[in-house]
Amino acid sequence: MAHSPLPVLSPTARGPVSGLAPDALPTPLDYAALSRTELEERIRARKSELNAVILGHNYQRVEIQAVSDLLGDSLALSQEAADTDADVIVFCGVHFMAETAKVLSPGKTVLMPDSRAGCPMADFVTGEALRRMKEAHPGAAVVAYVNSTAEVKAEADICCTSSNAVEVVRSIPEDQTILFVPDRNLARYVEEQTGRDNIVAWDGYCYVHDDLVLDELDAARKRYPEARVVIHPEARDDLLAEADEVTSTGGMVRLAQEHDALILGTERGLVDQLRERYPEKTFVPLSGAAVCGNMKLNTLSKLAWCLDHRQHEVVLDEDIRRRAEDALRKMLAISGGWTAPSAEEEELELAGVRPKGCGCA
Repeated sequence: MAHSPLPVLSPTARGPVSGLAPDALPTPLDYAALSRTELEERIRARKSELNAVILGHNYQRVEIQAVSDLLGDSLALSQEAADTDADVIVFCGVHFMAETAKVLSPGKTVLMPDSRAGCPMADFVTGEALRRMKEAHPGAAVVAYVNSTAEVKAEADICCTSSNAVEVVRSIPEDQTILFVPDRNLARYVEEQTGRDNIVAWDGYCYVHDDLVLDELDAARKRYPEARVVIHPEARDDLLAEADEVTSTGGMVRLAQEHDALILGTERGLVDQLRERYPEKTFVPLSGAAVCGNMKLNTLSKLAWCLDHRQHEVVLDEDIRRRAEDALRKMLAISGGWTAPSAEEEELELAGVRPKGCGCA
């Protein structure tokens, strides 16, 4: 699997590190020799020193989720982090997520435990390629899925998530062509839901969801006939046609509260998270191979090293950041913006599961 390009690192991330922890170890491999308990203690202590907040995406390893202050989908996490008084955001996810956190929190330092943690789907389209596409379709509106780089978001008219993509597209005049990037499967789902025939989709996809197959679904249904089938809209349309529900990861978490048995067509990290939260219920991965290797690059040892060394910092060109923020804010205005979690949601957050989220993945 090809790694995504490295995020832009600050000068301090390339050279001498300011604010290095007094007891910092040289490399992540040195931290890997420590026990989980030792790593968790170091992470908690250093987080307090830096006034940092740790964000853990739904697809992260369980041990990363256990030390995260907030869990959920990428956009919801970035919005909640922006609402905190933290000086440092550590995003345990992939690079476009950390970029989104920086877009919405320009005054905060945003760090990644592993700068190689990228998103192959986001890498299908670049800012330059999208500019060429716009030239070929003058007057078209560009809708960028949040699973895209800040540079691509900056070229878009509006962003969308897996949970509000239909709503966003419906907000655009019916006679206006839409360039939808980078996910062809989500674009096809939106096309079916809206009945539009003027959506031009970029030929990108999430390999985790695109690789799900009907044979695996049939086998899971035979084993668990009582389970409802819930599939992420990044999957192919032949899978979506067989689903009882099509929804984002945030929607899957909400359904987990309501049902005793679910077959989940998404990355295994969410299934592991739900099993931890609801051990009395049955949560079955549609595919045991549905694992995002990029997400799993983040480990406890890299997280501890990241905090002690204040690396890797994500820095964005201000013009790109501002234009990307405009596209995100337009989406939020249509979707009613972000609201603080309810008391029930706060309780679930403390238990380690976010019942809401705007989708990423």
